[in-house]
Amino acid sequence: MSNATPLRVGQINGSGVTDALFLKVFGGEVLTAFEEACKSMDKHTVRTINAGKSAQFPATWKVSSGYHTPGAEILGQSSAVAERIITIDDLLISSVFLSNIDEAKNHYDVRSIYSAEVGRALANNWDKNVLQVMCLAAREGATVTGAYGGSVLTSTGTLYKTSAKDLAAGIYAAVQAFDEKDVPEAEEKYAFVKPAQYYLLAQSTDLINRDWTTGNGDYSEGKVLRIGGAVLVKTNHLPSTNVTTGPVEYQGDFTKTACAIVTKQAVGTVKLMDLAQEMAYDIRRQGTLIVAKYAVGHGILRPECAVELKTTA
Repeated sequence: MSNATPLRVGQINGSGVTDALFLKVFGGEVLTAFEEACKSMDKHTVRTINAGKSAQFPATWKVSSGYHTPGAEILGQSSAVAERIITIDDLLISSVFLSNIDEAKNHYDVRSIYSAEVGRALANNWDKNVLQVMCLAAREGATVTGAYGGSVLTSTGTLYKTSAKDLAAGIYAAVQAFDEKDVPEAEEKYAFVKPAQYYLLAQSTDLINRDWTTGNGDYSEGKVLRIGGAVLVKTNHLPSTNVTTGPVEYQGDFTKTACAIVTKQAVGTVKLMDLAQEMAYDIRRQGTLIVAKYAVGHGILRPECAVELKTTA
C-alpha cells in the first residue's frame, strides 16, 4: 500500500516551510486586536522613523506687524524657535507560551484567543502611556518663549467627577481655552473620560435633549457624542493613580484627574519598530512561544492643545 500525499495547507504554493501561511494568519489576528482596542491611535500625532533613538519636532512662534514710516529701513524681526524631542522607549513585548500537551487536551483553538490577547495587552499599554502624556502636556509650560502652555482647570471638591453639569461646564471651559490660545477651530477636539463620568453625562437630558441639539446622543442608548464641539471618548485608561514606575516621561500623580481634553497636536508618538509578531516552536520545552512587540516613544508636542480637568479632593 502506497503512502498518501498530504496537502500541506501551510506552505506557500506547495513549497518551502510547512507553517509559513499559519504564521501570517496569526499576524493578522494580532493587528486586528490592536486596532480595535486602541482608543488614542488616531487622536494624536504619529510619526514613523527608520532609524535613530529619537525624533525632533521643531517649534516656531508668531511674528508681529507694524506700520512703515516712509524712508525707514526695513530690518525684519526676531522670533523664538524651540523644539520638542520624543525618545524611543525600550522594546515592549507581550508573550505567551503554549504547551503541546495543553493544546492537545484543549477542545478549542487556544492560539487564536491568545494571539488576540497579546495584541490587546500592547494596545492597553499604548493607550495608558498616551493618556498620561496628554495630562502631563496640560501641566507643561510653553514650548517657545512667549507662546502658550497647557491648562489645568480645577473643580471644587469632586464636582468634575460627580456632577454632570460641572463636568460639562469644565469641557466648555477647556474649548474656550483653546480658542483663547488661537488653537484653530477646525482642529478636532477630544474629551477623554472614564465610564463613570461618561454615563453621568449621558444621564443629563440637557446634553442629549433633541429639542436643543441635533442628534447629539440617546438617553435610552446611554450615549452622548459631543460637548462644546469636543468628541467624548469613553476609556478605562484615563490615569487615576500616582504613577511612579515605568519610563519617567509618563510618570505623575493623576489621582485627581477627571478628564483630558486635547487636539491631535497635543501629543506625539514616534514609531521605530511597528507592531510585529513572532511564533516559534521550542522542541526543548515542547511548546510554542508567541511574542508581539513594538518599539515606540510618546511625548508632548504642543501643550497649548491640552487641558486637564482636576478635582481638589
